[in-house]
Amino acid sequence: QVQLVESGGGLVQAGGSLRLSCAASGLIFSVYNMAWFRQAPGKEREFVAAIKWTGDSTKYGDTIQGRLTISRDNAKNTVYLQMNSLSDEDTAVYYCAAGRSSWLWPTRQYAYEYWGQGTQVTVSS
Repeated sequence: QVQLVESGGGLVQAGGSLRLSCAASGLIFSVYNMAWFRQAPGKEREFVAAIKWTGDSTKYGDTIQGRLTISRDNAKNTVYLQMNSLSDEDTAVYYCAAGRSSWLWPTRQYAYEYWGQGTQVTVSS
């Protein structure tokens, strides 16, 4: 059974930082592209960042503006999202996703077969 378990969310002041983690089990982590999406209240889920299974290619959402960094540790079956200079616009539930489709569509939700339950990030201004 595939499981993706996010952690590291919480309440942070504007301008602060958080590092989210997503621990994967039940799959061969090293062959999966991994991504982070987020969903704010009343809004659609949006793409945040993705990293190719090889670890040598990344993609970021248009609103990220260099503040977030995705990385992976295949030895630990874990993907990370380092978030800096947080603002209230970053408040959302953050979801981890895993997929084996082509790297041509890393920003699309349909490229990912497995999803975590999400972790809440709340930024206070």
